[in-house]
Amino acid sequence: MAAENSTRYGLIAGNGQFPFLVLEAARSRGIEMVVAAIREEASPEIETRATRLHWLGLGELSRLIRVFKQEGVSRALMAGQVKHTQIFSAIRPDWKLMQLLFSLKEKNTDALIGGVAKVLLEEGIVLEDSTVFLEPLLAEEGILTQRPPTAEERRNLDYGRKVARGLAQFDIGQTVVVADGACIAVEAMEGTDATIRRAAQLADGKPLSVIKVSKPNQDMRFDVPVVGLPTIAVMQECGATALSVDAGKTLLFDRDELIALADAAGIAIVGTQPGV
Repeated sequence: MAAENSTRYGLIAGNGQFPFLVLEAARSRGIEMVVAAIREEASPEIETRATRLHWLGLGELSRLIRVFKQEGVSRALMAGQVKHTQIFSAIRPDWKLMQLLFSLKEKNTDALIGGVAKVLLEEGIVLEDSTVFLEPLLAEEGILTQRPPTAEERRNLDYGRKVARGLAQFDIGQTVVVADGACIAVEAMEGTDATIRRAAQLADGKPLSVIKVSKPNQDMRFDVPVVGLPTIAVMQECGATALSVDAGKTLLFDRDELIALADAAGIAIVGTQPGV
C-alpha cells in the first residue's frame, strides 16, 4: 500500500460515470489522482470531484504529456467513453498526435489509443489497465440475475456470441442484437444503446437478446466493455429480455442496482467466458 500511495497516478477522463468511479475507488485506497479531463467529453461535475484537474482538448497529446510530467505522474489510466465519432471526425491533432496518426497503418480505435499508450510509455508514463481499481465490478461467470435465460434466449445468445466475436476481431463494435435466431442489428460507431433501439425498430415486437463481447486479446487499458443502468433501461424500453456479457472483461456499473433493475424488468443476465 505504501508503494502504491507514493506513486502519482493520472486519469484521462472521458464521458459518463467511469471516471468518477475510478476517482472514488482510488481515493478509498488513499490515492488522489491528477485528472486530465477531455473537454469535448468529460462532465463539468468532475471539477467538484478532482483535487487536481486540467482540461485538455481531444487532440492535445503534447499538452497531456507536459501536464502529467509537471505533476509527477508516472502511471495513468483512461476511463470514460470517447465517442468514436469524436475520435474520427472532431479531433484536432497537435503536432505530436499528427505524427502518430501518420505512422498508423490502421486508424481504428485500438491502433490509435494503442499508439497513444506507446507514446506515453516513451515519455516515462505507463498506461495501466482501466479496471485496476474497479476489479469488484467485473462480471463473473454464470447467471447474474434471479431468472436464467430461457431455452430460446440461450439459443439467441449462443448464436449472437458467434457473430459478435467474428466482428470484434475487426474492431467494428462490441454488441449485436438477435431475435428469433436472426441477427437484427450490429453495433458500429453509434454505441450499445442506440444499437438496441435500432434493433427494436426492425424486430416488429419480437423479444430481443443482446450480446456484448470483448475483443480477442482485449486490451484492458482502454475500450473495456461497460454495462450501466441506462443500458438496462433501454433494454426494458425496447423489449430486450436477455443479455450476455464477457466474464472478467465487462464492467457492471452500479452493480447491485443494475441487477435489481434487471430482475424487476424480468431481464436475464449471464456472464460467459470470453471466447465461448
